[in-house]
Amino acid sequence: MYSFKSFSGKKLLITGGTGSFGNAVLQRFLTTDIAEIRIFSRDEKKQDEMRHEYNNEKLKFYIGDVRNSSGLDDVMEGVDFVFHAAALKQVPSCEFYPMEAIRTNAIGTDNILTAAIRASVKNVVVLSTDKAAYPINAMGMSKGLMEKIAVARSRVAADKGTTVCVTRYGNVMASRGSVIPLFVEQLRKGSALTITDPSMTRFMMSLDDAVNLVLYAFTNASAGDLYVHKAPATSIGTLAEAIKKIFEVESPTRCIGTRHGEKVYETLLTREEMARATDIGEYFCVKADVRGLNYDKFFTKGESELTQIQDYHSHNVKQLNIDETMKLLSTLPFIQSVLQEWNHEHTVSGTTSSKSQFVQRAA
Repeated sequence: MYSFKSFSGKKLLITGGTGSFGNAVLQRFLTTDIAEIRIFSRDEKKQDEMRHEYNNEKLKFYIGDVRNSSGLDDVMEGVDFVFHAAALKQVPSCEFYPMEAIRTNAIGTDNILTAAIRASVKNVVVLSTDKAAYPINAMGMSKGLMEKIAVARSRVAADKGTTVCVTRYGNVMASRGSVIPLFVEQLRKGSALTITDPSMTRFMMSLDDAVNLVLYAFTNASAGDLYVHKAPATSIGTLAEAIKKIFEVESPTRCIGTRHGEKVYETLLTREEMARATDIGEYFCVKADVRGLNYDKFFTKGESELTQIQDYHSHNVKQLNIDETMKLLSTLPFIQSVLQEWNHEHTVSGTTSSKSQFVQRAA
């Protein structure tokens, strides 16, 4: 779908490359003729596991922390593209340790961008979250500040040949922060599925969709662009029922209430951003405000239609029903892999199972 010609013989740096998102980007590039992929993270154990798993000469591993700017010049030297995914992402943890979120998400991003501009990196894609739009928690506030830093630095970077842009995501299905692996694990243990609020909605985007947006941003972005992938949504209650039907397990659900800083729905674009957004098919693109601080040069008038524009959030997009959610979930490699293991376990124990049949029907 996407051409990798512009990456031929180039070097890619992935910060936070040991996470699920970084791994997905890595896997997409490993089969291309890219010259080198650098993984930068502070988790040496996961780096060692990746080193053995992939056993690929293109992979180079660097241990470090985006908070510490002193080691970034070395890892950035000779790099052409940077995908910045390193972050503190757990909402409850950030609520209790907000300064840690600021140090990693905001200051760490500034350190990465400073090093990238200094090294004349061609393109930097900064990974953001729906929680940065109308933030109500420390994680979202730190990510919102990160976006502002990225856009501000993009103005300076563009004059020096570096394009900085932002990709903003909601829920990525079966990623480390997704509830899907938790539900599956609870089913396997015979536990009740724990739901914070059954009416809570989340966007349903796959890791492949997320990586496609990164590739699009690398090859099409202008300085300061913000990109959002269009996706359907579903409620947490519907998601739980769909997973139970896929695995053909009758399991109770238990409402445990919302966690610290948790949103009822995901907002990917605010009303103000939607007023400036361009619909480019699969994505929305919001251009950076390129005006300077000398506002006297600009004649500004109010936009009457702004009051009629809605946010782009998971409550007002297409809502998937249980069957539609099952079909979408059944395309995920994670679900297919677990189903295969599940069926094998039941076969060995002498219990017949038809769970894999749904995957075949839905594919």
